[in-house]
Amino acid sequence: MTYRQRKALQIAGWVFLSIFLLALVGAGIAYTKREALLKTALERGIRKAKRDYNLDVRIGSAKFTGLSSLAFTDISVVPEQGDSLARVQRVELAVRFWPLLAGKIGLSGMTLENGLIQVIKRDSLTNIDFLLHKKRDSTATDPAPAETRRRTNLADVSENLIDNILSKIPDDLHVNNLEFRGIDVGNDTLSLLTQTAVIENEAVSSTIKLNGNQATWHVAGTADPGDREYNLALYAEGQNGRSVPIELPYIQKKYNLKVQADTLRAELRDVDRSRGEFRLEGAGSVRNLRINHPSIARTDVLISRAAMDANLFFGENYVGVDSSSTLYLGEVSAHPFLKYTLPDVASSESSAPGKIFDVQLNTGPLDAQALFNSFPQGLFESLEGMQVDGKLNYNLAFHFDTALPDSVKFNSSLTQDNFRIIKMGQTDFSAINRPFVYTPYEKGKPVRDIIVGPTNPDYTPLNQISPDLRNALLTSEDYNFFTHNGFNEKAFRVSIATNFKEKSFKRGASTISMQLVKNAFLNRNKTISRKIEEILIVWLIENEHIVSKERMYEVYLNIIEWGKNIYGISEAARYYFAKSPADLNLGESIFLAFVVPRPKAALNWFVPDGTLQVRNVRGYFRLIGRIMARRGLTAPDSGAYGFYNVRLREGLRRQVAPVDSLFQGDSLMTDPAEMDINEEDGGTGGIGTFFRRLFKGKKGDDTRTNDEQPAVQPERTENLPAEVAPADTVKTRKQLRQERRERKRREKEAQQALENNNP
Repeated sequence: MTYRQRKALQIAGWVFLSIFLLALVGAGIAYTKREALLKTALERGIRKAKRDYNLDVRIGSAKFTGLSSLAFTDISVVPEQGDSLARVQRVELAVRFWPLLAGKIGLSGMTLENGLIQVIKRDSLTNIDFLLHKKRDSTATDPAPAETRRRTNLADVSENLIDNILSKIPDDLHVNNLEFRGIDVGNDTLSLLTQTAVIENEAVSSTIKLNGNQATWHVAGTADPGDREYNLALYAEGQNGRSVPIELPYIQKKYNLKVQADTLRAELRDVDRSRGEFRLEGAGSVRNLRINHPSIARTDVLISRAAMDANLFFGENYVGVDSSSTLYLGEVSAHPFLKYTLPDVASSESSAPGKIFDVQLNTGPLDAQALFNSFPQGLFESLEGMQVDGKLNYNLAFHFDTALPDSVKFNSSLTQDNFRIIKMGQTDFSAINRPFVYTPYEKGKPVRDIIVGPTNPDYTPLNQISPDLRNALLTSEDYNFFTHNGFNEKAFRVSIATNFKEKSFKRGASTISMQLVKNAFLNRNKTISRKIEEILIVWLIENEHIVSKERMYEVYLNIIEWGKNIYGISEAARYYFAKSPADLNLGESIFLAFVVPRPKAALNWFVPDGTLQVRNVRGYFRLIGRIMARRGLTAPDSGAYGFYNVRLREGLRRQVAPVDSLFQGDSLMTDPAEMDINEEDGGTGGIGTFFRRLFKGKKGDDTRTNDEQPAVQPERTENLPAEVAPADTVKTRKQLRQERRERKRREKEAQQALENNNP
C-alpha cells in the first residue's frame, strides 16, 4: 500500500468516526428530549384528526418504556356528534429499528388489553361516515382540468396499502379482550370478542367469541411478518366443544342468506414490485361451504371443496387476476383471467373512454365424470346421479368496453372428446321423445294437465301446422334454431350491449331450445341455479342428439302459452280465429308470433270490430314480413304482410275494450318495438327478464315461495273478463309528432336487433 493510499484511509476513518460521534450525540439529545417530542407528535396528530375528520381523540397517558417501545393508556376515539368508535384501556408498542431509519414504521411487538371497536348505525348515519366524508379545506381551489390531472397509480396505491397493513402486524403479539361490535338499526348486534390473540415464534393462535357464547372461533397457523408470509385457518366449535360450521346468523337475518363453512384458509406467499406492477401471490380455500338463498337455489347448496391459487396484479390503471392462477372445484380445476381497466383521465373529457372488462376461463381437458361429480350438491337437481364418460373442455372469452358496448366480444364453448351419457340422472331427458304430461303452473298451483301426444285431440304434429306460423315464430324467436347447437352467441352479445345501453334488462337471449327445456324439465323458480342448469341440459340434449330438432319444435308449439289458459297452437288458432293450425294465414301467424312474449295481453292489441290496432302493431308485421320475404319464406308485400286480413273471431270481440276512434291504439301501451324478442314471460324464456325478476322483482307480482312455479290460472275459455286497455288522453300535435319519431326510432332499433339475431 502506498503512502497516499494509507493517508486516504486515515482521512476516511476520521470522517466516519466523526459522523458516528455526531450521530451518538444527536441520539443522546433526542433520547433526553424524546418525551417532549412524543408529546408534540401526539398533539399534532390529535389536532389533525379534529381538523380533517371531526374526531375527538383522547389519550390518558403516553410514555416510553424502552429504547423503542411506547405505552398508552385510556385511549378513546369519538366522532363529533356520533357514538364512540374505539376505546382501549392499555396498549404497548415496540417499533422495528431498521425500517425506522428508512422512514417507515414497523411494529416488532404489541400488547393490547381491554379494547372495543364498534360501528353503530342510527337511521341512515353511522359513526364511520367521516371516512367517506372528509372535511374539505375551504381555501382549496377547484380541481385541475382533466388534461392536467394525473391518475393515481393503482400499483402505488395497492403497494402502499398492503405495506401499511403488513408492517403493522408485529412479530410478537399479545391481545386480551378486544371486541369488534356492529349495531344496526333496530339494535341488531354482531359481536366478535377476541379473548386471546398471540403470535410467538411465528406461531399464531386466537380464540374469538361470537355474540357472547353463541359460538367459539379459532384462528391457527403461522405468520412471518418479516418475510411477509402468512398461512392461517379459521374454524369453529360449539358450546359442547364439538366442531360446528362457521356462520353469521346476523347475515341470515338481515339478508335471508345462509352461509356456513367448516374451515376457511388463507395464505400469503409473496409480495413483489417489478416492471411497474405490484403483485400478490396467495391462496384461499373453503371446506363444506353451504349457501342458501331464494335467488340461488330452492335448497341448500353444498360445495365440498373449493380453492384458488391466486396471482393478483396491479398496474397504473388496471387490476386483475393472472392466468397463472388456478381455481379448484371438487375434482376439477380451471385457469381464470380477470382484468379491470380504468379509463385514461387525461382524455376522458374529449374521447369519453370507458371502463374495460376482460374475462377468460380455460379448463383444459377434464374427465367428464369428475366434472359432474364436482357440481355443488343441490345446485343442479335434475343432473344429480348422472353417469358419463369421456372428456370435456370449456373455454370462455369476454371483452367489454363500456364506451363501445356494441363491440362486446363473447365466446363460450364446451367441447367434448368421446363424451357419452351412460346413465341419466334424476330426470330422463329422452322422455320428451314419447308422449308425456305437461303441467303448467300459476302462482305455485297447477293449472291443468296437458297430454303432449296423439291421445290429446288438440295435439298437432309439426307437418300439420301452417308453414307461415312455423316460419313467423322462428323469425321472431330463434331463426337459427335448426342450425345452431342450442345457443346463439350473437344474440347474447346483442343482449349484453342492449341491456347495458338501456341500463336495465330489456333484451334476452334465450333460444327455443332453452325455452323448451325450461318448460318441459325445470321448475319455474327464478334462481341462478335454474338458469345454469337450463344451459347444461340444452348442451346435453343438443350435443348428444337426445331429441331431434323437429321434435323439439313440435313440442314447443304444443305447450307454450298463447293467452289466459290457452296452451298450444291448436287451442290458440281455435280461440283467436276459429281455425285449425293448418289453416292459419300469414297475418294470423305473425300476430301469434307477436303475442308469444306477452300472451296474457293478446286481446289488448285488437279493437272491438276485431281488427288490429294500427299504431302499435302494423310496424311489427312489416318488420317480420320483410325479414321472411328476404329469406324466401313469403312473397314480398308492399303492404303490411297480412296485417289488414287479421280478424278476431266474432264471439271474442265483445271482450275487447273500446278505444278512442280518433286515437286508435293507445300510445301508453307497450310499443312492439320495445318488446323483447325471447323475453321470459308466460311460457317463453329470456335471460333479461329472469335477472330483472330475480333481483328487482316486478310491480304487482305476488311473492312466491321457493317451490312455487308460475304459470296460468285455471279458468274457462268462455266468458273471459275483458283485457282493458288504459284510456287514452288527448295529445297535442307536437306530442303526436314526437311519439311518431320515437316509434320510428324504436322500430328501426328492433329491426336491427332482429337482423343481428337472424343473419
